[in-house]
Amino acid sequence: MPVSAPRQRNVSAASGPGDATDTDATDTDATAMDATAMTGTVTGTDRTDLTLLVVEDDPAGALAVPELLDAADAAGTRVRIRTARNLTEAERLLTDDVHCVLVDLSLPGPRAAAGDDPLAPLRHILRLAPRHAVLALAASADAELAAEAVRVGAQDHLFREELDGRLLSRAIRYAVERKRADAVQVKLAESRLRAQENARLERGLLPTPLLEGSDLRFAAHYRPGRSRALLGGDFYDVVRTPDGTVHAMIGDVCGHGPDEAALGVELRIAWRALTFAGLCGDELLSTMQQVLEHERESEEIFATLCTVDIAPDGRRAGLCLAGHPSPLIARQGRAARLLPYEDGGPALGLLPRARWPRRQVELGAAWSLLMYTDGLIEGRSAGPGSPRLGQEGMVAMMNRKLAGGLRGEELLEAAVTEVRSLNGGELTDDVAVLALERDRARG
Repeated sequence: MPVSAPRQRNVSAASGPGDATDTDATDTDATAMDATAMTGTVTGTDRTDLTLLVVEDDPAGALAVPELLDAADAAGTRVRIRTARNLTEAERLLTDDVHCVLVDLSLPGPRAAAGDDPLAPLRHILRLAPRHAVLALAASADAELAAEAVRVGAQDHLFREELDGRLLSRAIRYAVERKRADAVQVKLAESRLRAQENARLERGLLPTPLLEGSDLRFAAHYRPGRSRALLGGDFYDVVRTPDGTVHAMIGDVCGHGPDEAALGVELRIAWRALTFAGLCGDELLSTMQQVLEHERESEEIFATLCTVDIAPDGRRAGLCLAGHPSPLIARQGRAARLLPYEDGGPALGLLPRARWPRRQVELGAAWSLLMYTDGLIEGRSAGPGSPRLGQEGMVAMMNRKLAGGLRGEELLEAAVTEVRSLNGGELTDDVAVLALERDRARG
């Protein structure tokens, strides 16, 4: 069925009663309306077109909205008017360029079908126009009904007997701005909910160390490089297998976006499963590389990894390095130093048939072992433009803190804080640091 053209009038808030024109707008007017329909903001100095759809059960046209708006304030806002005599016609005329709908609550039609609901016309319009501002028009004797109209979704209500041009013009502009503000608030609320859900998800993806039965103490500090995130491309884990061996791992996927964070979680979970399955050293890392190759989005993505397996007596450990910085060990009464790293292999994902030798290291009776990602050592040593802190600078810094009696989480927090301070600002890379400690008195 052909659709009739909307009955539309142009009314300027600054024009006189004789200046209102009937429906056909010029090409210039139509272009202006299209340009501002979705983005126009009504202010005291900027002229903006608004389109009002009036839905009224008044064949005689006694409401005379155009004439009322002729006397509106001089804000420079031009209001275009379309009139629908019933809800069916309103649905046809309700296009995207309509900013506000004025609904006569006395409209017949859906009321009977809805169990004599006096707000049925309004509810129908609200379903049809969820993104449009809506005004409810009622008789002054129906004050409670008008108030209920606002509670169910209208931006405001107007009484027919009190209606004048200034009130109507102001109500239209207010309704449009309130609807826009409500939409912004809804989006902000949705954004906050998504952020909370993401935070809960990311917290759930961080590891829970499994060290029951071990005399080792564990501490970790994690700081993602990307803004407002809890998880980055760095990953770590610590577990104790049934034979009493404590296995620790720390790794770094190149990059620090959400894709790298997801891959890091996959690698961590794979490491835990393979470790409990009895794999260690080269066999474990070779399998980890296969996981990486199947899960990464491109062949350019790689990951560094450091694994340590500490014997049940706590005095010795096996060390494997896959392109990762060597751990730091501090023994009682001796300065901290890096564990040997000459026998390390390449990062995972770089060479298809690489090998990762496992080196045996002596820990001693009492010790602290610090494992970290390169975010801890790649910051500046004295602000922007200065050399990198590097491993030597990190070792010196840790020795100062250990000499000051810091241990565990306090040590890690102080170390990351000083690295940020030396860098002259926030670190751009992910940082993960974990510490394992054995006290002679406990062992």
